[in-house]
Amino acid sequence: MTLTAAPAPTGAISRRRRMLPPLLVAGGITAATVALHFRDPHDQGSWGLCPSAALGIYCPGCGGLRAVNDLSNLRLVDAASSNLLFLAVIPLFGWVFWRWTAGRWSGRPWDPDSRRLARVTGVMIAVMVVFTVLRNTPYGAWLAP
Repeated sequence: MTLTAAPAPTGAISRRRRMLPPLLVAGGITAATVALHFRDPHDQGSWGLCPSAALGIYCPGCGGLRAVNDLSNLRLVDAASSNLLFLAVIPLFGWVFWRWTAGRWSGRPWDPDSRRLARVTGVMIAVMVVFTVLRNTPYGAWLAP
């Protein structure tokens, strides 16, 4: 007969282990930002071909890589010109990441209200659709990358 230790309760997980996912996400974002800083996406084809741009349609993400490159070079106006929606959403993503990380640090996970989450998701999708349609019309041509 062998004795095995019971798994530790969720609350007993060490802070180091709880912080691993946020550290991996932050590391991935940092690595992507550094890569975009040194390999300029403004050069045609430097990061491949965008399928929607090849069809002549600017999706909500078009210009996002250029915006990251512009931000890494401290060119805020150029980043806004590349993708205004991406620039506007950065504070929201930062706040969500902060709440998630703080919950992981303290051991009290952040559990957002499902109705509020559904509402925010619906609004974000609607904004992306409007942004996409607008940037592909003559009236919103200034939003195109």
